[in-house]
Amino acid sequence: METFKGAVAGQHGAGLGTAWHAAPYPVLVADTSGAVLDLNRAATLLFPRATCGAWLHETVPAWLADTHRRLTELLRAEGRAALLASHRDGVRPVYGHAGGRSFEAYPTFGEEDEVVWWLVEDTGRRLAEEALKTEQQRALLLSEVSNALLASMNAERCMTVTAQLAARHLADAAVVIPSATGHRLSMITSSAGGAVVRRAVDADPAQVPGLGEALEGLPPVSGRWIDPAAVPDWLVPGAFGGPVGSVVVTPLPGHGVPTGALVLLRRTDRPAFSESEEGFARLFAARAGAAWSVVRLYAEQASITATLMRELLPPTLRRVHDVDFAGGYRPSGQGARVGGDFYDVHPGSDERQETFVVLGDVCGKGLDAAVLTGKIRNTLQALLPMADDHHRVLSLLNGALVNSHHTRFATLVLASALRTEGQVRLRLTCAGHPAPLVLRTDGTVEEADTHGTLVGVLPEIQARTARVVLAPGETCLMYTDGITEARGGPLGGAMFGEQRLENALSACVGMPAQAVVERIQMLATQWIGQGRHDDMAVVAITAPRTPHADPASGHSSGRYRT
Repeated sequence: METFKGAVAGQHGAGLGTAWHAAPYPVLVADTSGAVLDLNRAATLLFPRATCGAWLHETVPAWLADTHRRLTELLRAEGRAALLASHRDGVRPVYGHAGGRSFEAYPTFGEEDEVVWWLVEDTGRRLAEEALKTEQQRALLLSEVSNALLASMNAERCMTVTAQLAARHLADAAVVIPSATGHRLSMITSSAGGAVVRRAVDADPAQVPGLGEALEGLPPVSGRWIDPAAVPDWLVPGAFGGPVGSVVVTPLPGHGVPTGALVLLRRTDRPAFSESEEGFARLFAARAGAAWSVVRLYAEQASITATLMRELLPPTLRRVHDVDFAGGYRPSGQGARVGGDFYDVHPGSDERQETFVVLGDVCGKGLDAAVLTGKIRNTLQALLPMADDHHRVLSLLNGALVNSHHTRFATLVLASALRTEGQVRLRLTCAGHPAPLVLRTDGTVEEADTHGTLVGVLPEIQARTARVVLAPGETCLMYTDGITEARGGPLGGAMFGEQRLENALSACVGMPAQAVVERIQMLATQWIGQGRHDDMAVVAITAPRTPHADPASGHSSGRYRT
């Protein structure tokens, strides 16, 4: 092509003779008035009405005749030399269609200022460029579909966006129908530039060829087999604006399960869907169906996760059988709600039975630790009938963990609380866990004399039980090492430590259990600042100064929750 352009440009101002008559390209000569002077055989075949002496505007397409008129006007106004000087690389070609083909038309000038038009066919290149442009636009649309549908992870929003994009880019109107049973069909309809309408109709999908099959995930029916006049009124949006001229019905395939069907509609004043457009519609539907399936799966998993999360979250504590209980928990991750620290309170059947309390710390953090936490809590729930024997409970739990596939271990502190004669009597047993702290009424802080081995490591558990009596107003604080090992402070690397914890607890004299927990959590959080930390859990058991009847505490069993 570049060689041809150079050859044509080199003929400016030269005598052309009749060599061009044998050129394979259509060549046509016209004077400055627009009359045809000569043309070769290829031009005669292309322009059957063109003959010598005929007017150019009556025999060739308007794009070529108009360009010739403008060029000759410049030629008369500027002169040939000035025109050629201003177009050193040659006069730019013009593009247009003739005889159903695409051409580039190059002008050159003869001795008498006649214009010789050389027409070079570029139909193949033009079609390739148009096909490439179409594919680029379709690729952008598919990318937009995926991004838009997955942006909110909401099923309703996903269906709405599918209908909107399909109506905007593929048809005059689009209808999205989710898979359903029976004759009650939910529909989301959208017209190009119109609002989205949600409605439900009592209709039989079999009234539309291919719709019933599409809703079941079967291969689509060709649009050529669907009579537009037979499309029922319930399928056509109210804002469609004319009779239906062509229809495409295609399934919205999911991951092994059909998600619904997509119906595209065009009016009679628009070209019918081509085979290529039908193919792209199926590709669009496949992308939309896959995204929609992901959104539905995400919604199902989110619902399951929320249900399981409620069981893994620590309970809310309060007074049980005239003993005050309070708990606080802060997971390690900013986005996490559960982790490896946990606590539970299991009230006795009446005020004469001990209330069983457990505080634990599973090795690790995050969801993996939370799974083992749930297993331990469920096991302890099953062992409640033996709660009066701490060592036996720990031994049975230890055996369950040692024999499981988990490689993690846990530390525990068990407490049994009973109010008698105005005091609270505690039995405390640690298994690899920091010993509880006891706050007396004079501000003294004591460490309970209990210790033991880790749970889930050795075949046998060794544990020592301590007995503690709380006078009215005194508190026993159970905590995980996430409190004492929290790093922060002025330089950001110092641990909160046991001494700071004891000092903080000493300042809580006379406070109720909930206030003690809140103060310890607040001081630990301030110490950490914006730094990273492990899971932190705290449980406070306080002997109230005055008895208080708790109507909800009488005969409950299992985990205590509000």
